[in-house]
Amino acid sequence: MKHNDVVNSIAKDIAENCQGAYDAYCQSTCPMHTDAIGYVNLIGEGKGEEALLKIREKLFLPGTLGRICAHPCESECKRNTEYKQPISIAMLKRYATDKFDDPKLWDLTKKTSTGKKVAIIGAGPAGAQASIELAREGHKVTIFEKLNVVGGMMHVGIPEYRLPRNIINHEYTYLEKLGVEIKLGVEIGKDIKFNELTDGYDAVIVANGAHKGNKIPTKGDDATGITTAAEYLREIALTHNSEIAGKSVLVIGGGDVAMDCARSSFRVGASTVNLVSLEKEKDLPASHHEQVGAKEEDVIFNCGYGTTEIISEDGKVTGVKLVECERIFDDSGNFNPSYTEKTLEISCDTIVFATGQIVEDATEGIVKQGRGGRYEKNNDTMETSVKNVFVAGDVAGSNTVIEAMALGRKAGLSVDRYLKGESLIEGRDFVKEGSFKTKLDLPLPEGHKDELRLEGEMLDGKIRKVTFKECDAGLTDDNALKEAQRCFKCECKKCLPECIMLTEYSEYPGDLFAKFLETGNFDPLVAYSCNMCNQCTLVCPEEFDFAKFFGAIRKDMVKANSGNSPLKGHNAINIHQKLGFSKLFTTKNKGGK
Repeated sequence: MKHNDVVNSIAKDIAENCQGAYDAYCQSTCPMHTDAIGYVNLIGEGKGEEALLKIREKLFLPGTLGRICAHPCESECKRNTEYKQPISIAMLKRYATDKFDDPKLWDLTKKTSTGKKVAIIGAGPAGAQASIELAREGHKVTIFEKLNVVGGMMHVGIPEYRLPRNIINHEYTYLEKLGVEIKLGVEIGKDIKFNELTDGYDAVIVANGAHKGNKIPTKGDDATGITTAAEYLREIALTHNSEIAGKSVLVIGGGDVAMDCARSSFRVGASTVNLVSLEKEKDLPASHHEQVGAKEEDVIFNCGYGTTEIISEDGKVTGVKLVECERIFDDSGNFNPSYTEKTLEISCDTIVFATGQIVEDATEGIVKQGRGGRYEKNNDTMETSVKNVFVAGDVAGSNTVIEAMALGRKAGLSVDRYLKGESLIEGRDFVKEGSFKTKLDLPLPEGHKDELRLEGEMLDGKIRKVTFKECDAGLTDDNALKEAQRCFKCECKKCLPECIMLTEYSEYPGDLFAKFLETGNFDPLVAYSCNMCNQCTLVCPEEFDFAKFFGAIRKDMVKANSGNSPLKGHNAINIHQKLGFSKLFTTKNKGGK
């Protein structure tokens, strides 16, 4: 059926610009696209189990991520951009998991076996997520892990007071339930050759993480008492002890890892802990809550200083010489620190460099590496130049657990296509396989007001600084309910509550009109269900003229149907009109008047 210009123009406008199609700010920013707005509001409605199921649609590590996720979702939360009081999205995820998670609720469905085998190097979040994607598709997956524990850097890099190990171990049982085989204590290149994997498996994903610490060359750095964050945190994680830590520890770095090193130092016997960073305190890259936690535990901040020399006596560290950093980047934006003449000297017996981590090659030189040991790869598909070899996680450029999981999912999707002989590119929206900026642009709801963010209950700093016991008790039932109810519900479905027709026939108007443009057809029942009240237009932020569209398309339908309504139910009206103007139903006054 041909439609007039008014019909086509309005339909195109709605299909292309309806905000109902756009993800919420929190969801689009999450690399895994977790439906935060969905589960937060379910918690606010007292539907904790439903919230948990909503979370597990995308995440197999909700309890872990609820504790340690970098939660980029919160940075884009409307409560944050407007009031600097974001919804405690991660903490609500933890709440739902701690209260309602049950392995009986886990989705273990997977497709029929394909007979294809995939080897994954590394049992960190990237390797684990890739294994889940592939196992669900019916492929046989085996993970080879160098460590004797699962979780990768989550297990040996994140302190236990932030992430209890029983949480990781419990959530990783999901892989076993899906049929993923995990071989611990197996080092590629030593216990098994890399080419044995490429020859013996249909595909290989390298996701071994960045486990080697980076030490910045500094005058005097050959003294004893110096280590890197990766080695320091790994020993503490596995033993609750450190052979190198003395009574006075100094940590160099300003990120979350530096905070972890500083806070862990008290827990292994240090009396004094100093932190030194090039960044001024207001510019520290570490999460705000990590900075607050460190200060509450008596870490001394020395911000805006660079280390020029390590002082030692008889080969043992005794202190450092610092110089004030004027600025870190030059006019071109390149890392090129410049300094003043102001100096500072701090005594210490242990130095921890928390200045980045490097990837150690797990491919025996077969896959090319670039800066920091990261493997060279196609950024969209995660494939390398080596046939049947893909990469994921930190070795592919991720910086956080949630980013590593997203790259693991991306690699898993690519390998599945590869094993099926399909194009790795065709039909994929790579923008939405990671974090992206939504087109959503909604005004704040009427009557909105600033409300304080509610967080978990913390142990007192003096108490928690000497124990590995989890320091954050999480949200109470009452606080979880209140916190969830602060959500602005940033999605555009304002028209649906106003219109029975739109609610009945669409998820959002844009979807309905996009299908019309694709097919050229519109269900007459839908077209005639609109009573042209314009209530939907009144609440629509784009002010689409729905009534004008439906009025115009009805005319097209009647014209195409020889002047009659296309609805069979309207035949009675035609008969009524015919009879109503017939002699049988028409009366005349006497005299012909």
